[in-house]
Amino acid sequence: MTATEPLTNPYLEGINAPVTEEVTAFDLPVTGQLPADLNGRWLRNGPNPIGEVENPLRHHWFGGDGMVHGIRLSEGKADWYRNRWVRSDHVADHLGEERPTGPANGGRTATGPNTNVGAFAGKTYAMVEAGTTPTELSYELETIGRSDFGGTLANGFSAHPKYDPATGELHAMTYTWPDLMDHLQYVVVGPDGLVTKTIDIPVNDMPMVHDISITKNWVVVFDLPVTVRMDMVTQGYTLPVGWNPEHPARVGLLPRSATDASSIVWCDVNPCFTFHPLNAYDDAEGNVVIDFCRYERLFDLDLLGPFSLDTPPTLDRWTINPTTRSVREEQIDSRAHEFPRHDPRVGLQPHRFGYTALVDYASPVLHGAICKIDVNSGEVIEHDFGPGRGGAEPIFVPREGSTAEDDGWILTLVHDLPNESAELHVIAADDFAAPAVATIALPQRVPTGFHGNWCRD
Repeated sequence: MTATEPLTNPYLEGINAPVTEEVTAFDLPVTGQLPADLNGRWLRNGPNPIGEVENPLRHHWFGGDGMVHGIRLSEGKADWYRNRWVRSDHVADHLGEERPTGPANGGRTATGPNTNVGAFAGKTYAMVEAGTTPTELSYELETIGRSDFGGTLANGFSAHPKYDPATGELHAMTYTWPDLMDHLQYVVVGPDGLVTKTIDIPVNDMPMVHDISITKNWVVVFDLPVTVRMDMVTQGYTLPVGWNPEHPARVGLLPRSATDASSIVWCDVNPCFTFHPLNAYDDAEGNVVIDFCRYERLFDLDLLGPFSLDTPPTLDRWTINPTTRSVREEQIDSRAHEFPRHDPRVGLQPHRFGYTALVDYASPVLHGAICKIDVNSGEVIEHDFGPGRGGAEPIFVPREGSTAEDDGWILTLVHDLPNESAELHVIAADDFAAPAVATIALPQRVPTGFHGNWCRD
């Protein structure tokens, strides 16, 4: 099969076109009643190129300057909305501002992190993979500067560090292209915000490793056949990675106690790719169980984004036996699931519920319904937003004092394609199909994009 170059780029047009203004709005209009226990910030990051895009027909959805959107909730009110470009040298030059300060791994200053945003150790960070250091933001989302965690981060970071509630640590699987072509780095950040461990993990072909899973005993390494392609580098693609059928698909289990990569257990799996695991845990028999969104093939026919010509992502499970190195592969649900989330209190533990956004392949730049999946019974409940409307990553926020995995709130950004507008919906997780308990109208459109978090005050 041969990839084809499109006549237009859907990731730069319509509802995905970059917004051009930074907006600050107060006392946002709310329909319904916001839960009084939601006191904090809903934050979300995504690509939003500033100025002209070089070679737009080869611009990847994952490329471009980062822009963080945020809504502050307090005592049943929506106090403010802000959107801010994550300052990089390129953004600062375009806006006529001083360039941001702080260390930049390998001099990576052209683009600010554009994939995730969250709070840790009393600070707010915008994050991305592939070698760029995080950028620290203020509470109001202004750029403070680039951060290498007090000089302890040797190279770049990840868009998807995993938090261990038992230890208070962040765990990340990082890669730095093109500097570290032959290995990944496993990084642990302590509760004080300083790196406590870095382990080099040898790999071939520079695979794209977007996320990580951790359990009580293991760190999970996804070494799968989407790798750097030098032909795409020379052809000017924003993201020069593609499907590599010659690269073996495998999953590595590194003991959490390891000080180097010599004890890693590699297990072969069928060719596939995953951006996002839902959760992982050790079962009673000593197996590692991983629920994740699985692509049969990715960046093979479509080199600009994941939701068009290649295979849709299903929700699957791997059960890995570290002793026999065998992997049982099974499908949980055949719908096109992405952006999985769960109750953060059950991270690294057996979970019952997962929450995902469905990909609408009739309109691949728009998400569709969001889902609540009972992985024990197989029941899937959809929350539909109506024609031309789709929900983004569903973030679960536990209700104060609750213990059940679905006793809380789902916060999701809803994109309205016909009106080119956006709303934040608050949905009761235990009454998932019912209308939202509250909606907040945003003062401007938000391009479809990536990840964020609820940051409780």
